[in-house]
Amino acid sequence: MRSILLPKPLITAAVGSVLLVAVGTQGATAATKAPAPAAKSVASARTAAVYGPTRAVTVLPRVSEAEARFLELADLIAQSCEPRVLRAAGRVASEPTPDSTMPVLVDPLPLHPTEECAAQRHQLRISKAFSGTETGTYARLRDRLTVLRYPEARIHRMPNFAGRPVVRLDLRVGSGHLALEVTDIGNSVMVRAFGAAEHVSVTEVRLKQEVDWPTS
Repeated sequence: MRSILLPKPLITAAVGSVLLVAVGTQGATAATKAPAPAAKSVASARTAAVYGPTRAVTVLPRVSEAEARFLELADLIAQSCEPRVLRAAGRVASEPTPDSTMPVLVDPLPLHPTEECAAQRHQLRISKAFSGTETGTYARLRDRLTVLRYPEARIHRMPNFAGRPVVRLDLRVGSGHLALEVTDIGNSVMVRAFGAAEHVSVTEVRLKQEVDWPTS
């Protein structure tokens, strides 16, 4: 095979080119190996793509769920009362007569027509739910009311009347005053509506004591 002789300057340039290529190859290899930590990030990204991103799960307290259900109920009842309230425009709600037989601090407020209508709706659904049912204890009275979508936080225990449990329901929403008193009477309940001022507890309102019901 015939040898080809190259001038010395060309040989020097060729060697230099080889060195530059070698150095460039090593640099590229190093650049490829450098982002090793990124491989972990890629793996994490693939895991997130398969299983979904990890995030904190916020669980609403039970009382919040109960409150939301009550507000939905209150809104439905208020909507059902709107046509009736329009027909009753100009009518003034009668003010309940206060009585001093209970150790409470304030008198009840009168209910406006919308609240009176809503009170009747609440009274009807509670009376129907307790009809023919023996309650007997505060716990049973409270539990059945919670089933009816009244939050436990809105149910306030009162002193027993004639040995029967009594509770008051705080149904105030926004600037409303509506509240109910529910008294167990054996195989049903007696439900009374009254108005409570915004700044007081429903347990601080004094109501006129109802006439005793027959015991036989």
